[in-house]
Formats: sequence, structure tokens, C-alpha cells
Amino acid sequence: MFGLDSTLTILLIFCLFAAFAFEFINGFHDTANAVATVIYTNSLKPWVAVIWSGLCNGVGVFLGGITVAMGISNMLPVEVLTDTNIHHNVALVMALLLTAIIWNLATWYKGIPCSSSHTLIGSIFGVGLAYSFIAENKTISYVNWGKAQDIGLALLFSPIIGFSIAILFMYILRQFARKNKSIFKEPASNNPPPGWIRAILLLTCTGVSLSHGSNDGQKGVGLVMLILIAIVPSYFALDHSVDLNDYRKSIVAVQETLHKVNQTTLVKADSFEYAKVNALVADLKLKTDSITDLSIVPDAKQYAIRKNVLVIAKSAKKLLESESISLSVHEKKSLKKNVDELKTMTDFAPIWVIMLISIALGFGTMIGWKRIVKTIGEKIGKQHLTYAQGASSELVASLTITLSTYFGLPVSTTHVLSSGVAGSMVASKGVKNLQSGTIKNIALAWVLTLPFCVVVSGLLFLLFRAIF
Repeated sequence: MFGLDSTLTILLIFCLFAAFAFEFINGFHDTANAVATVIYTNSLKPWVAVIWSGLCNGVGVFLGGITVAMGISNMLPVEVLTDTNIHHNVALVMALLLTAIIWNLATWYKGIPCSSSHTLIGSIFGVGLAYSFIAENKTISYVNWGKAQDIGLALLFSPIIGFSIAILFMYILRQFARKNKSIFKEPASNNPPPGWIRAILLLTCTGVSLSHGSNDGQKGVGLVMLILIAIVPSYFALDHSVDLNDYRKSIVAVQETLHKVNQTTLVKADSFEYAKVNALVADLKLKTDSITDLSIVPDAKQYAIRKNVLVIAKSAKKLLESESISLSVHEKKSLKKNVDELKTMTDFAPIWVIMLISIALGFGTMIGWKRIVKTIGEKIGKQHLTYAQGASSELVASLTITLSTYFGLPVSTTHVLSSGVAGSMVASKGVKNLQSGTIKNIALAWVLTLPFCVVVSGLLFLLFRAIF
């Protein structure tokens, strides 16, 4: 396979299987975000809800593009991503995958809602931190501390947001649906909710499922691409379908825009980034000018080109965000557009990868969903989920996904929905309406997710590096 020896072929198959297994587990772990409320309010039969959610999750993978997918790999140090030692790369992907699978399976088995996104992100931070101990250059930060801070704030505020907004929605429903007291009572036998409540729940179930597929599904795509780039760079480090003539034009356009910058206005840090990006763009032009066919370029050169593009994109982003750069709004847009064009060589995913992740996530959604759904529907509060509580919680989750996607915030839908259900329970009968044991377990998993994944992935990475 791909011209690899038998050992690397086995490792490649194992890593790909682990990536699809992670996405499969992600499916039945996070299914509850979409289907718990429609099931427990009798809006849909369980089997209809999970099949519909599974289909929407699968479709969502195709609708999501590859921005999130590439964002996964871009959180790792560039030095790690462009290591020409394939065995080191295998150590990286195995550490990430095994940590994420272990934590997701453990929390699923206990029926504890937990964010798969934060599980994966914690694993990535762990690898970066571990790499800093063995890296030759100790002056570089191998952990994206800015992103770590964003994740920390998201972990802190997600439950507060879900809890508070659910209480607010419950209050609004009480004000506008005073005459329809049945929506605040436990559903009678198998009776479906009033039409307007049911419509809200079905729409939000569909929206959450599509959004989950487009977001978390893309993380699976990113993992598979990470594996393929790491083990078979000749085929996947660069997109061989890129038109090199158009690509060279984008390089020239970037150079022309950079030359318009008044260097005397740049602060010291920006001067460093400016000099670096200029040198890298010139080097990229030199490397690509001599290429006629990307498919015959040696692995080392493909990695070098990939590294150039990744560092150019990061440096250009810093410059564009700086107030000291002397470019007009139009020139900044032009620079960003052409740098994005350069990234088309590194930011891509074959259709078969997206298809397989879509299938894994979709089928995972349809299987093994009961544990987490039962926790959300029965074990957070002491009463059966009412129509109003279901609608409020699902609206919170749907609204949060939409806003977090729009603003690019790493908010966990799992945390928001769980805390939203808790908030709706408190809005009904006060704090006494919560099951303290379940709340403590969810809170413990919420607190331990990042530390566990950071430590375990870091240790596994160092262990596998020593073995391989």
C-alpha cells in the first residue's frame, strides 16, 4: 500500500482504523446533544430520532468544508508536522488517537456527557507539551497557549451559559404560554407535544445534528489527513492537483503586497515576522519554480514546501492583525486572499476521506446512543423531562452552536446542553430538582478532561517515540 514496507503498512491501517473508531465513538457519544430532548418529549420515536440524527450528521460532514479539519493539525507545532522521520509521526498520531478513544469510551461507559472536541484538543496540547521536552530548539513554544486559554475559558463559561440561558428561556415560555400549562408537565404516556413545541424540537434536533457533523466530523477528517501526511507524505503532504501556474501567480501577488509595507512603521516583533515571511515566500517561489509535477517531488522537499506554507500563513496572520502594518484595507484583503490561495496546497482532503468519516460518524450516531441519552433525559433532574424543558435545552444548544461557529469560539455543545437541562430543572422546582450524584460526575469529567488528555497523550507520545 502506497509503496510502504509491511510494518508501516500495518501501522497505517491501524492508525486509520483508530481514526474511524474515534469518529464512530464520537457519533454515539455526542448523539445525546441532538436526540435526548426529542426522545424524552415524545417528539420522535427513539429509532426514528437516531436514524435521522445519524443521516444529518453524515450530511453535515460534507457541508462543513475543511477549515476545521485543517485547524486540528495547525494546532500542532510545525516542527512536529514536518518531521521527516515517519516513525516519529506514527508516535504522534497513535498518542492522539489512543488518548481520545480511551477518555471517550470511559466517559461513555459511565454515561457521562463529555466533549469529544476538548478530548481531542487536550490530546494535541499534551503532544505539544511533551515535544517541548525533547525538541532541540528550546526557545520556541510548542504549545498554542492562546488557544489553550480560549479552551480554558470555554470550559469555564459553557456550563454557566447553558444553565443561565435555559432558565431565561423557561421564564419566557412561562410568560408567553401561560394558558398552555401542559407543556410544563411530564408528558402523558406517548403523547407528542403541542405542534409548535414539536416543530422547535425537530428543527433544533436537525440543526444540532447537521452542525455537529460539520464541526466534529471535520475533526475526524483532520485526524485522517494527519495520519496520511505523517505516514505517506509523497501522496498527501501536498495537493498534487493544484495548478502550479496559478499557484506561482499567488506567490508573486503575496510578494508584491508585502513590498508595499513601510518597514519603518513596524514594531520590533512585526519587523521579525515581516523579514521571516518575505524570506519564506522567496524560498517557496524558488522551490516551486523548478517543479513541473508535484507527484514526483521527494518527501523531504514536499515537507519543506509544506512547512514554508504553514509558517507563511501564521506569520501573515500576525502581520494582518497588527496595527503597525502600513497597508490599506484593500491591500490587507488581497494579502489574506493570496495567502489563502497558497494554503490550498496544504489544506485539502480527498473525497474518499470525507465519505468514510461521514459513514463512521453517521453509523456511530445510530449505535450505542442510549447511555448518554438516558443520563441527559433521566439522571440530571429528578423529574421526567417536560416539553418546555426539552425545548429550552435544545434551543440553548442550537443557539450556542450557531453563535460559536459564527464567532469562531470553541464552546462545547455537550457542556451547554447538559447544563441547559440542569438549568431547566432548576427553573421548574429549584436546585432540589437536580440529582446531585449525576451533577458531581459530570462536573468531575468536565474538570478532568483536559488534564487527563494532556498528561496521557504526552506520556504516550514520549513512550512511542522511544519505541519507534
